[in-house]
Amino acid sequence: MDAEILLNVNNVEVVYNRTIQVLRGLSLRVPKGEIVALLGSNGAGKSTTLKAVSNLLELEDGAVTAGQIEFDGTDIASLTPHGLVRRGLFHVMEGRRIFEDLTVEENLTAATFSLSGRGLPITPFDLVYSYFPRLYERRKGLAGYLSGGEQQMLAIGRALISKPKLILLDEPSLGLSPKLVEEIFTIIARINAEQGVSMLLVEQNAAVAFSVASYGYIMEMGKVVIDGPVERLVKDQDVQEFYLGLGGGGTHKSYRDVKHYKRRKRWLS
Repeated sequence: MDAEILLNVNNVEVVYNRTIQVLRGLSLRVPKGEIVALLGSNGAGKSTTLKAVSNLLELEDGAVTAGQIEFDGTDIASLTPHGLVRRGLFHVMEGRRIFEDLTVEENLTAATFSLSGRGLPITPFDLVYSYFPRLYERRKGLAGYLSGGEQQMLAIGRALISKPKLILLDEPSLGLSPKLVEEIFTIIARINAEQGVSMLLVEQNAAVAFSVASYGYIMEMGKVVIDGPVERLVKDQDVQEFYLGLGGGGTHKSYRDVKHYKRRKRWLS
């Protein structure tokens, strides 16, 4: 990862309720123009990592107690979540979090607040509609009546309206059919390639994350246990067994079998 670094998370620790430590010296980097995947099982600390980056921990009685997070060369410790959005960092949270009682177009309009004070013009929503034609068809309808896939499209579309440098994506495949997952991730790859937007992608579906990412980090119990270029990770036997559902000989295993594997010493070193 020799490219210019947009996001640098250095040895960060996070504690909830002043007692529960969730992140334990986590470090990762996102270069400009790249998609980086952050993988791990439930409870590993993936969503907490994104909330630490977007400064949303305080809303859940959490805090960064050690380490440093820099975005675009600036320490973010003193910045507010809305201040980070105006600097070009947009967090697409798990569960979409759209305004269900507003129309699709009103949801997109709400996202334009992030352009104020940045000297950026409010442009028509044509770019969003070019990636998500279904949103154009439903633009006058209430967002709460959209399908799960369409709501995910709207959540990503709102991020695009803010003209981001970095998008944090939390479980974009959650609750979607395989066909919709493929469609969403194809569009994510297009946005990255065509708009140059960097992304930190949290996913449990390792295969689909690896299909768009160039680099990956795998977390367990609040820390990174392995990282590297995607082409190397997909060949790693531990990654194949624990996250891709493959045995050492390339045979498929069920998640029930894989989750009971004892992690190798190297995995936790």
